[in-house]
Amino acid sequence: MRDLLSPVIVAPMAGGPTGTELVRAAAEMGTLGFLAAGYKTPAAVEDELRAVRGVPHGLNIFVPTPAPADLEPLERYRLLLRDEADRYQVDLPPLRVGDDDEFAAKVELAIAYGTPLVSFTFGVPEPAVTRALRAAGSRVLITVTSAGEARRALASAPDALIAQAGAAGGHASTTSPAGYRGGSVAAEVLAAVRAVTDIPVIAAGGVASAADVRALLGAGAAAVQCGTYFLLADEAGTRPAQRAAMLSGDYRETVVTRAFTGQPARALRNRFTDAYSAVAPIGYPAVHHLTAPIRAAAAKRGDPSALNLWAGTGFAAARARPVADLIAGLVADLPD
Repeated sequence: MRDLLSPVIVAPMAGGPTGTELVRAAAEMGTLGFLAAGYKTPAAVEDELRAVRGVPHGLNIFVPTPAPADLEPLERYRLLLRDEADRYQVDLPPLRVGDDDEFAAKVELAIAYGTPLVSFTFGVPEPAVTRALRAAGSRVLITVTSAGEARRALASAPDALIAQAGAAGGHASTTSPAGYRGGSVAAEVLAAVRAVTDIPVIAAGGVASAADVRALLGAGAAAVQCGTYFLLADEAGTRPAQRAAMLSGDYRETVVTRAFTGQPARALRNRFTDAYSAVAPIGYPAVHHLTAPIRAAAAKRGDPSALNLWAGTGFAAARARPVADLIAGLVADLPD
């Protein structure tokens, strides 16, 4: 397993930032990048897998979350969002629950393409899924946010775990969204997860410098996963509105919010997070589908006030530079 990992891994960032150009650029620097299957159709995922054949890469897949038993909080939230729909002149869709993001089809694609590394977020795949992927030559990683989640993940016999801190940008992989506050840092989650397993553990969350990478590797991480640091990379597919927001200097803090998708996620604080974080229910992906037209319209207008500006606590370290320069900065002074 360790021979497939590079010291720094480019995280899967769903919604556009991590695409084939970013993964290929990372590979040219001897660094592994993950494609993000979340939100994409199987056909789009297959196109990306074809495009990165022959270079080191991974694929991240969302584990389906159970549909909420009580739909009333989601209905109430839909009513609250009418003002946003009017603001952006869009129609709110009906509630859509039970969406599995075509999980089985995406796993089958990973198997068919012999994807070197396959990671899972939002839960633990069934052991049969892990066995099928390993039989196809893949190595399986599961993202966890605590020692308890790590213990449950081990039941699926993964090859490695990704210890995701609350400082990470984007969705938290927590399976306990109600009590999640995102207050942890990478070093403490790494230590907690390593205490319950001997398999490799990758550290993730809030990494913003070569010193961070060295410290986590020195603390026993098999590799360090970075996402936000690459959001402004020339090769990243980050939306223009988010690039402009991050470069403006107007956004100076992050918050953990369920406002956009119903799952806790860290984002730059904006008008939407201020207005809806306190009232947004748990309910991924139902809330994601509800807010999607609003976010799409805001993006089209170049209006970051209603966008999910996913970013970790180290967002100020992101720079608009080629991937090669960014990776060189993170691995500076690492031993060969």
